[in-house]
Amino acid sequence: MKFPNIGDIATKSVVSIDMKSTFNEAMSKMLENEHRNIIVKDINDFYIMSIIDVLNIQTKEVNTDIPLCDLQLFKIPTINKDKNILDTLEYLNNSIEYICVINDDNSLYGLVTHTDITSNIDPDTLMDNYRLQDFLKLGRRMKWVHKDEKIVFLLKDMVNNFYDNVVVVEDLKPIGIFTTKDIMSLIKNKIDLDVAIKEYMSSPVDSINKNSSVREALAFIKERHYKRVIVIDDEGSLSGIISQKELISLTYSKWAMLMKEYQDELSEINLMLQNKNIEYENIASTDALTGLYTRHKFFQLYLSSYTSMVQRHNYMSLILVDIDYFKKVNDVYGHNAGDKTLVQVAHTLLKILRNVDVVCRWGGEEFLIMLPTADMEHAIFIAQKLRVSIEELSIDVVGNVTASFGVSQVREGEEMQDAIDRADKALYLAKDSGRNCVKCEMD
Repeated sequence: MKFPNIGDIATKSVVSIDMKSTFNEAMSKMLENEHRNIIVKDINDFYIMSIIDVLNIQTKEVNTDIPLCDLQLFKIPTINKDKNILDTLEYLNNSIEYICVINDDNSLYGLVTHTDITSNIDPDTLMDNYRLQDFLKLGRRMKWVHKDEKIVFLLKDMVNNFYDNVVVVEDLKPIGIFTTKDIMSLIKNKIDLDVAIKEYMSSPVDSINKNSSVREALAFIKERHYKRVIVIDDEGSLSGIISQKELISLTYSKWAMLMKEYQDELSEINLMLQNKNIEYENIASTDALTGLYTRHKFFQLYLSSYTSMVQRHNYMSLILVDIDYFKKVNDVYGHNAGDKTLVQVAHTLLKILRNVDVVCRWGGEEFLIMLPTADMEHAIFIAQKLRVSIEELSIDVVGNVTASFGVSQVREGEEMQDAIDRADKALYLAKDSGRNCVKCEMD
């Protein structure tokens, strides 16, 4: 049994730009080549700027001549072109669905995506007897909208919630799809976004029945060059979406069986594959850099804690944390130092907090903490303790940093977002008060 080398399957037509270039130059190059992403080279590291980053910058009305080094771009992993495709397993639990393929001198050779990996999986090795309906629960968070939804409002939601596609439905039946590729077209042609999504959605929608096998779904994706499959039931109603990444993960158990037949060639990775089942449960739960929970996992844990709070008539509070002047850390000391700062602050939070507390990386340099059984007074006490610990933290190269804190107490009957919004208001009050302090919002 032979698996191909990375260099044999990598996409070599990669659009790249130097980190010293500006946002405007990168966006122009993306539009010129009709790419939704561009690779940003920074000495020995590689980053990616996506269409979501473009939207984010435009919505914030930032000067588009800003250098790329001032943006918080995602760093993507690298792998040598001579490595085996099986060596990509350790990278596939990363939230970024790309791997830079490099030459021996660390120059860019190409790019491997989940599409490339999918295209090199023999359908005969897939689990023919498993149906998509058995795995719909694995599907990423799905966003669906009515055909009359305005694009201008939809884009804000896509940026805030990291959706790369939305399904357009009518009477619960999918009639179109709107992806980042469509966004690129709108930006390139300077289309007015204050129109209904039905005007620019891709239609009709190719879908697959939930009773189809994993093998059929993978063949469906490979034939049409899609990144995901839209799954419907027997009545044609939307059942869910399953991405390439999730289909790939379903093949690994079958791969493990094959590897036992070829012990001589694959002995070095057998142990790694035995542990993969546990790792896949954490793919959508853990932030790759800090090891903290992701937003998605936080939502799940919040719901269970909120239910417990109501049933037991307890308290629960939230703390929103933002590292002060974090942009200056990246500007002065570089992104590696910025990453190290995030990791050490995350570890400090975990060290101080109780075992029952939940902390996640909310986004960028922000962290969100949930404190079960803690009322406002107790939450403020914990926030002050965290603030002092961060202030006293000594970080290599960077030195000392501070953080601002916003605290809110969860109210019975309110939505989670309402409690987060009040913590966010308190955080801005802390920033307006000079930073490195704790504020609460009771309105």
